[in-house]
Amino acid sequence: MKILGAFYRFSHPIQTKIFPVSILGAFYRFSHPIQTKIFPVYPSVRFLNHFYNSRQALFMSTFTEEAEEELEEFMDFIDNLKNYEKAGVPKGAGTDSDDGFDLGRMRRLLQLLGNPHFKFKSIHIAGTKGKGSTAAFLSSILRAQGYSVGCYTSPHIRTIRERITLGVSGDPVPVKTLNRHFQSLRMVLERAIELENGCLSHFEVLTAVAFSLFAQESVDIAVIEAGLGGARDATNVIPSSTLAAAIITTIGEEHLAALGGSLESIAVAKSGIIKDACPVSWF
Repeated sequence: MKILGAFYRFSHPIQTKIFPVSILGAFYRFSHPIQTKIFPVYPSVRFLNHFYNSRQALFMSTFTEEAEEELEEFMDFIDNLKNYEKAGVPKGAGTDSDDGFDLGRMRRLLQLLGNPHFKFKSIHIAGTKGKGSTAAFLSSILRAQGYSVGCYTSPHIRTIRERITLGVSGDPVPVKTLNRHFQSLRMVLERAIELENGCLSHFEVLTAVAFSLFAQESVDIAVIEAGLGGARDATNVIPSSTLAAAIITTIGEEHLAALGGSLESIAVAKSGIIKDACPVSWF
């Protein structure tokens, strides 16, 4: 790992200001699979995948419907908002055009919440395939190095808490923590929805809650998975000053209508998460 980390330092001098060499050595394995046949790098992808699946299995084994009932108010609140995951995404909504989602709504909401996304470093991930697993792997690597990590992904399997993981454990946000945080934000969220004439979506509000929670918990860094595309995704409000890196995974023909109708337009939409003077990795 140290050999690859050192090699990465020479070829990627900017990134090494963010992560120690040991982390970069492991990350190099994901973005440069051929080169890693030369040098052994641990932890391996197989190990991390097993580790992640084991943690998920442990969480699901302790999941109870009774505990989730404490989130009934929160779920009722966000379920009353427009949910494009269920209703379908409008044509062109993910493109950087007049048809695209209005990021102004998201910025105004976050401003009312005190701009929590300004208070921690973020790694932003977009792509068609592999962005969720990349987020999980990278979060595991960072936690293994002792960092307190916030991770925001979508969708979930059984509980919405799976979308938000916290701290050095990487467990889904506890029921009581999420419920308490929602209650503290509720009046502001209601005001924001009113100011936007009810146009704030399920994903926008949930993203804002996650960012606010990461700030409250003082995470060292957050790994953020884009929901749809990148350029007009609700997560794409991270300023260059706090963006540690942007990562683009495999691009494919998915959500064609929402992302412009071609592979080229999809690539343009995904690359919208790239910021000036910030490191970028793609594979």
